[in-house]
Amino acid sequence: MVLHNALRLRSLARSVSRAVVAVCGVSVITACAAGLEDRMADADTAPEGRFVTLPQGQVHAIVRGEGPDLVMIHGANTNARDFSFDLIERMADEFRVIAFDRPGFGYSDDLGEPLSPMAQADILRRAAEQLDVENPIVLGHSYGGSVALAWALQATDAVAGMTLLAPASHPWPGELGLWYQLSASAFGQQVILPVVSRLAPRALLDQSLKRVFAPNPVPEGYLDHLGVDLTLRTRQLRINARQVDSLKGYLKGMAPDYSALGMPIEVIHGREDRTVGLEYHAERLVDDVDSVNLTRVDGMGHLPHHADPELVADTIRRTAQRAGVLEPD
Repeated sequence: MVLHNALRLRSLARSVSRAVVAVCGVSVITACAAGLEDRMADADTAPEGRFVTLPQGQVHAIVRGEGPDLVMIHGANTNARDFSFDLIERMADEFRVIAFDRPGFGYSDDLGEPLSPMAQADILRRAAEQLDVENPIVLGHSYGGSVALAWALQATDAVAGMTLLAPASHPWPGELGLWYQLSASAFGQQVILPVVSRLAPRALLDQSLKRVFAPNPVPEGYLDHLGVDLTLRTRQLRINARQVDSLKGYLKGMAPDYSALGMPIEVIHGREDRTVGLEYHAERLVDDVDSVNLTRVDGMGHLPHHADPELVADTIRRTAQRAGVLEPD
């Protein structure tokens, strides 16, 4: 199984290795990499939301609309702008939507070493408390699904329901590919990822996105909205690599507790998802938790909220109606 990475960085491994040698020279790789600086975000990817200050640092949250609280948690190597491309505005007439940048992603500070889904969920819950979030519907996509599940495990009586999109929920058979092992290693963290941050060409990123979205098309303007420079910052690449590399172990510890979840849970998972396997995650979750309703979608890949945003919107509404926080149609 290959876990969600919005830019599918594994496909860059071979090109990056050649680039390191060609640009820096074998004898000065470390010095060259150490001199690379993160690219700054463009003006059009400036913060869209507000900052919540915690003792560890700041969490960035996009907040829109009025109504029952709907928290959104993004997947690996992306940020809350993944939701502001479409889904936030689609739901803001019926909910108060709070889309967080996970710690170390987007405009949120690193906040120490919150590598586990449980640690990240704790931080986001504390940020949500400062925004007066009460009894929310919690939505999580891909890696964000594991954080949403951790949130629910920590606050079972304070989550109205969950909507999970292609969630990473269970440990999977086998190991991650070489790229993930390399990028999480000391060499990858200090040398390879800084080079990726500086040298990844736009055309290769576009190709990588097409593979992640497949078989569905990449929405026009998506990458520019998400922010190339935001996504390719060395800091974020490093954190993402470590989180992805360690996730399987954390899910192994979380999964036995899922049966205690009693809130309404709606799950959408595409049958063509080649990033987070339906059979290893959503189909196991529906077996473990009585309150899960799983929608399997033919012809859908890894990003349901872009492949069929109205289906996702309807599913969020159904979660809220099951939870009693939204009146039935």
